[in-house]
Amino acid sequence: MVMRTAPSSPLASADHPMALLPLSDEEVVERVIAGETALYEVVMRRHNQLVYRTIRAILRDESEVEEVMQQTYVAAYSNLKQFAGEAKFSTWLTRIAINEALGRQRREARFTPIEGVRQLRSEPMRDPSPEENASRRELAGILEHAIDALPESYRSVIMLREVEGMTTAEAAEVLGVSDDALKMRLHRAKELLRDSVSQRVQSQAADAFPFYAPRCDRVVAEVLARIRALERAE
Repeated sequence: MVMRTAPSSPLASADHPMALLPLSDEEVVERVIAGETALYEVVMRRHNQLVYRTIRAILRDESEVEEVMQQTYVAAYSNLKQFAGEAKFSTWLTRIAINEALGRQRREARFTPIEGVRQLRSEPMRDPSPEENASRRELAGILEHAIDALPESYRSVIMLREVEGMTTAEAAEVLGVSDDALKMRLHRAKELLRDSVSQRVQSQAADAFPFYAPRCDRVVAEVLARIRALERAE
């Protein structure tokens, strides 16, 4: 399969040609299961930012996020026949992402010595682009740092509800809590954010934790390569 080049827009979003195919997620999944493996790229490109933000809420080390994203997509691909369609595909995929991220977190906690100092490796949060608004990115950066400072349970709620824009019901289903419990967490999370930041969460949150096109292309290429390797091994 010939990989497509990155779109002109710096953001990796649903405006990529593959993501714009007039098929629902469920229709894409049915066709992938039927043998059209290449169409798996469609759901990856549609949901890369959601998967990134979900994992990023748990694993703050940027150096690990892409690997866990790849594991998420490979795990989802291997279990596509178990997707019953009772929930939205994005919800099912987000659950897998959370499980993969928590699994990585548990493994690292088990093998990292208590006295060891873990130095976080980071990469630029964005690819420089003259089209980006500097003031919006500065504000988004403040928001990102404020969210990173929250306890994990509050980070996940903020990331899914305010940053990613899930409904209360969707976020509660993903996190396995009641609607009321999720609302309480969200309320407490907002209280912990600075007033100057929390007042802007709703209007500026969509700009936070972006997943840019080069990273999107890299994840898609790696996942498709791993899927082809799995097929050859069968």
